[in-house]
Amino acid sequence: MAVGPLLKDWRRRRGLSQLDFAVRAQVSTRHLSYVETGRSVPSRELVLHLAELLEVPLRERNGLLLAAGYAPVFSARTLEDDASGMPYVRQAVSRLLASHEPYPALVKDRYWNVVDRNRSTEILLRGVDPDLLQPPINALRMALHPDGMAPRIINLADWSGFLLRRLDHQLLVSGDPALASLAEEVRSYPGVSEPATVDPGQGEERVVVPLRLRHDGTELCLLNMVATFGTAVDVTTAELVIESFYPADDVTAQVFGHAVRAS
Repeated sequence: MAVGPLLKDWRRRRGLSQLDFAVRAQVSTRHLSYVETGRSVPSRELVLHLAELLEVPLRERNGLLLAAGYAPVFSARTLEDDASGMPYVRQAVSRLLASHEPYPALVKDRYWNVVDRNRSTEILLRGVDPDLLQPPINALRMALHPDGMAPRIINLADWSGFLLRRLDHQLLVSGDPALASLAEEVRSYPGVSEPATVDPGQGEERVVVPLRLRHDGTELCLLNMVATFGTAVDVTTAELVIESFYPADDVTAQVFGHAVRAS
């Protein structure tokens, strides 16, 4: 597809009228119309400017440049690459995972595939079908598949709803058909619920919805935090997501602390 219709699709996805976007981009409505209809070929600088304003992910910005006839400008190195700063990215990830012990943390790519994790995640993965733990391990399948963590998740409806909300937002931002396929698959799993309006529930004073997990006759209660590299200009690095879990009660803290000391 030509770059014009692609830019038009991104503009519409962001809910912007052509006039609003032209004002924001500081170009004439006429010129923007010519670009979107293919009557005018935008410069490389204009493609990047419009993509920045539309918050297009780096991977898709490269695609827009290619569609306009220009070379991509954002690298897409593998995490194992030993050139151009990737060793420092690996070191940062490894340090974060190690420093988060005795609590679980993992790192995922754009498609929710686990690229690294710390030892404490083993407690979360008890009872998961070994087939789901064969690389590439997909965090959504691992969590919500009936042969994964799902039978141990006490609040599966709440938890799956929040995961799907994140996936739906990611799909909205990226428009990636592979993510759409993953979302369709996960929605087919038993017990998985659609994202719903957040309900604090029966007067309960909650500030977040925890992951509540059955474990050896007790209940683990974990809070979830997500982090990304804030200044990434490499596609792979920009797409890394660090998922960390923290104990939400003393029992959970003791279970993880004891497990790591015993290992």
